[in-house]
Amino acid sequence: MEQQNVTLEDLAAQPLDGMGDNAKTEDFRMKNKVYEIIKYGNIALKDFPKYERATLAHEIRQSMYTILRLVITLENKHYKKTTLGELDTEVDVLRHFIRLAADPDMYPGKKPCLPFRKYENWAKLVNQLGGQIGNYEKFVNGVSNKGKKSGQ
Repeated sequence: MEQQNVTLEDLAAQPLDGMGDNAKTEDFRMKNKVYEIIKYGNIALKDFPKYERATLAHEIRQSMYTILRLVITLENKHYKKTTLGELDTEVDVLRHFIRLAADPDMYPGKKPCLPFRKYENWAKLVNQLGGQIGNYEKFVNGVSNKGKKSGQ
């Protein structure tokens, strides 16, 4: 028997069974992006100064796990609009927490909790997730608006 190496991209590109194949594929991509964000974020949070580990670092970690929870919830729901809205809001919260951690004016005279380079990389991952959510919202809204006349 020949063993094949299958990448995550290969799995994401495979057609899935049943209705909503595009939605299932997008859920899978979003979940993988959230994993990337959490892995990168947990490494970055270890370097936070002690005075922020229990507060800002904790809030950021909780936000990342909430996003993962919402993506998993989204996978299992038939009606997705409300959960998509909650997910979009939580991604925005995370985006602001990360920005706050990188702000050099947060603690004058001290280095920011998050160096600019790490902020740049982390923000890029979060923005990619935000783009996936936006595309998914367009898809969901397009499916729910099929058959309706414009202006209704």
